Amino acid sequence: MAPPVGFPPDILSKLAILETAVGAAIRGKPQVVRLSVVCLLARGHLLLEDVPGVGKTTLAQALARSVSCRFHRLQFTSDMLPSDVLGVTIYNAHAEAFEFKPGPIFSNFLLADEINRTTPKTQSALLEAMNESQVTIDGHSHSLPRPFMVIATQNPVEHHGTYPLPESQLDRFLMRLRIGYPDAASEREILRRDHRETVPAPASGLSAEEVLRLQDAVHAVTVEESLLDYMLAIVERTRTHDGLALGVSPRGSQALYRAVQAAALMEGRDFAIPDDVKRLAVPLFAHRVVINTRNTLVQRRADMGERIIEEILSQVEVPL
Repeated sequence: MAPPVGFPPDILSKLAILETAVGAAIRGKPQVVRLSVVCLLARGHLLLEDVPGVGKTTLAQALARSVSCRFHRLQFTSDMLPSDVLGVTIYNAHAEAFEFKPGPIFSNFLLADEINRTTPKTQSALLEAMNESQVTIDGHSHSLPRPFMVIATQNPVEHHGTYPLPESQLDRFLMRLRIGYPDAASEREILRRDHRETVPAPASGLSAEEVLRLQDAVHAVTVEESLLDYMLAIVERTRTHDGLALGVSPRGSQALYRAVQAAALMEGRDFAIPDDVKRLAVPLFAHRVVINTRNTLVQRRADMGERIIEEILSQVEVPL
């Protein structure tokens, strides 16, 4: 496929290499792999939610290590403090001055493993970083490296020892993906693999600067006014739906716009189409809405959010 007009000639090959590198680590989930790359191109943060053992951490590591950038994995626990994530200011007796010691968040990719096993106080340490790509400690702001992406995994909220993420934190994740169980052929391949072998970290050969150029290329994708009206109609319907107490925020609509552009670029197009919106609405919106019923079981709210977004998609008229 020829690259879109006005884009670097090697852009599609770079995207294909990146997608292949991520897909090499997790079998039988091409759609999940593609959406995770779309999230990276859209300068977003990714939340992977599913039961233990289906490959959440493997996918997160594959995405982070596919690029030649600084990567840090942080296992979140109930006794973790904000300073364990952000860093701390200490007194240097030799220099007779206070020095800031950066924490793990000062990396290009931060894998926040089992983010909902830490307390809300530590969870909130990520809010400024995810929204503004900086952290403020002792009155001083420190910029984070670029690109910067948080890839978080979490177990379903009904599991023991979890602290549900607040709406303000969920809204900062561009999309939430569920991996699900592998198909029979993929699981057979997993079983055949020698468990003593270590899966090599995938590598696309892309540098941080090349990823930034790919992210910049996303902004050149055209979104027609009719498609913009379609997206806004979906967003507005979430705010008036009887089954939702809280609809999609303006941050959510901005996220959809960027993700639609990134998805079009992944398909080799310099223009977006309604199918891009349809594929992305559920992973981008379902975790942002709040179900309007006190009788709903907590473990079913995520499923209900997805069903309501799918219902809204079926009701909003698709532009020609």
